[in-house]
Amino acid sequence: MSRRRSYDQYCSAARALDAVGDRWTLLIVRELLAGPRRYTDLHADLPGVSTDVLAGRLKDMERDGLATRRRLPPPGAAYVYELTGRGRELLPVIQALGKWGEGELGERSPTDAVRAHWFALPLLRSLEGEGLVEVRLEEGDFHLYVGVEDGPVYGDGPAPREPDARLALDSGTCVAVSRGLLSLADAVRAGRIEVGGDGPLAKALREA
Repeated sequence: MSRRRSYDQYCSAARALDAVGDRWTLLIVRELLAGPRRYTDLHADLPGVSTDVLAGRLKDMERDGLATRRRLPPPGAAYVYELTGRGRELLPVIQALGKWGEGELGERSPTDAVRAHWFALPLLRSLEGEGLVEVRLEEGDFHLYVGVEDGPVYGDGPAPREPDARLALDSGTCVAVSRGLLSLADAVRAGRIEVGGDGPLAKALREA
């Protein structure tokens, strides 16, 4: 395994960038915040990354203690990558970058790729409390684990159990929330988000 490149600066920011400053690394973290992922799934949800670069970044993340690789038990029997505890500590870093980058989104260009679950972290920033939230978009469904300290932060597809709240919205509303142009509460009040469910999260959103 190649030696990790370093800025050779005795500074915590420089040391952090030694580990996660390479292109694609933080976006791999974003994907792994959804829980264990197969290599093929990661490659499909990171359009533009080459197979060599993705494999190299995953090896670097294993070396640096950010991710691990393990084999699923039968009948799955596939290898998956998942974040370590230290890797998961990057969630607030990703969220801070996402918040900072809201103004950089602008209008979506025809060449911009999009995945439904890329809206998960922006929506998570807007939710308070604890519980499972299912989100229904035109591009697909995903679910959020609000207020969790361990395990996945979000996942593709419908919620694996009865959610505490269901949110149905169009992509335009989701983009407006992601760009910081519209708050979740204002979108609910304006009727742009339909809130279902009887959990505390659903009630709080309806009463906001």
